[in-house]
Amino acid sequence: MASLGRTFRLLRLLPAELQTSHVKPAVAFRVSSSTRNFSTEELPDGTFKASDVEVTLTAPHKLQAKPDVGNLIFGRTFTDHMFTVEWDKQAQWGKPQIKPMGNLPIHPAAKVLHYAIELFEGMKAYRGVDGRIRLFRPDLNMQRILRGAKRAMLPTFDPNEFIGCIKKLVKIEQEWIPHSETSSLYIRPTYIGTDPSLGVALSNNAMLYIILCPVGPYFATGFKPVSLYADPKYVRAWPGGCGDQKLGSNYGPTVFVQKTAEARGQQQVLWLYGEDHQLTEVGTMNIFFVVRNANGEKELITPPLNGLILPGVTRFSVLDLCREWKELKITERTITMAEVQQLTKENRLLEMFGAGTACIVCPVCSISYLGEKIDIPTAEQENPVYMKVLNTLSNIFYGKINHPWGVLVD
Repeated sequence: MASLGRTFRLLRLLPAELQTSHVKPAVAFRVSSSTRNFSTEELPDGTFKASDVEVTLTAPHKLQAKPDVGNLIFGRTFTDHMFTVEWDKQAQWGKPQIKPMGNLPIHPAAKVLHYAIELFEGMKAYRGVDGRIRLFRPDLNMQRILRGAKRAMLPTFDPNEFIGCIKKLVKIEQEWIPHSETSSLYIRPTYIGTDPSLGVALSNNAMLYIILCPVGPYFATGFKPVSLYADPKYVRAWPGGCGDQKLGSNYGPTVFVQKTAEARGQQQVLWLYGEDHQLTEVGTMNIFFVVRNANGEKELITPPLNGLILPGVTRFSVLDLCREWKELKITERTITMAEVQQLTKENRLLEMFGAGTACIVCPVCSISYLGEKIDIPTAEQENPVYMKVLNTLSNIFYGKINHPWGVLVD
C-alpha cells in the first residue's frame, strides 16, 4: 500500500497531461517557459535545495588539462567535478554535493544494476558570443525527468532547486565550456535506484547525480546527411511500454541494431512499429518530414506523442519555431513507409531530418528498407527547413539573439 500511496503522490506533482504514458498528440507535454514553484504538500518525498550544496573542489595538482576542441569525441572526456545527492526512505534527501569527479559507491545488489531502475537527461550549456553561459529550456528537461521518476517509482524533488544545482556545477566548470560555436558542454543528469537488495520492487534508496563533458559535433562524419537502415523486425517501443520515457533500459537493446545497420553500410536506424510499418524515431532522435501535400502546401510532419515517441526538447522547439514562422502547415500524425515510398515516387518528399539534444538537427539522405534504397533529396533543397531550424536554434544557444529559451547561468 505504501508503494501505491507514493505513486498517487507522484502523479499529483505532474501536470494532468503528463500523468499517463499514452498522451494525446498536440496537447502532450505542453509546459510554460519557466518551471513553476511547488509547495511542500506537492513534494511528498521532500526536496534538496541548491542553497545547501556543499562544494569540495579538486586539488589544483589533480585538475585535468582542457582538451583540444577540434579533437573532442562525444561522451569521452569528463570535467573535474560532479554533483550528487542521495535519498533514502527514512531520512529523505541528504545534503547535495559538488565534489571531485569519481566512481560511485554503490552496493553490488543495487536495484539499478539488476533491474535497470534508472533514467537520465541530456542538456547542454553554451558559451555565447557575449561570453555568457546559457542553458536551453531546462524547464522541459525537469518536466521530463520528473515524469520518468514517476514511471521508475523514484522520489520527486523541486525542479527549480535542481536547475539551481545544475547552474552551480556549470559555473564551477565554466572553463570547460568550449569557446566555439560548434561545441558545448554536455550535461548528463542521471537518476538511479541504489537500494542494496535483490527482488523486483520499489527502491528505498536513490541517487541523483550529474556529470559533464565538453562535446563537438555528435557524428564523426560532421554535419552531413546520414543514411538509415529500416527493418520492421526490430522494434524500439510499443503501446503500454516505456518508449516515451528517457529510461536507460530503452537504449541498451538498440546497440545490436545500430551495429547491424553499420554492417550493412548505413549510419543510423530508422525505427518502425506495427504491421503498417509506422515511422517512429531515427537513432535516438525524433523525426521530421517536409512534404508537398495533396493541396500543394508545404507541410511539416512528425509522429504524434502516442506513447511510442520520446517527447524531445528539440522536437518541441522545432514545432514551436515552425508554428511561429507560419511558413508551413504543421501536422503531428502517423506516417508509414508506404506513404514515404509514395511521396518519393511523386517527388513530394522534400526533406527528412532527425532532431535531438546531442546532434540538434541531422539531415537524412536515404533509407534502406526491405531491399530497396529510397533516396531523400534533403540536401538538394534551396532553402531547407532543417537548416533554418539549425541556424535559429544555434543563434539562441550562443546568444546571437535574445530569446527566453536561452536561460543564463550567471
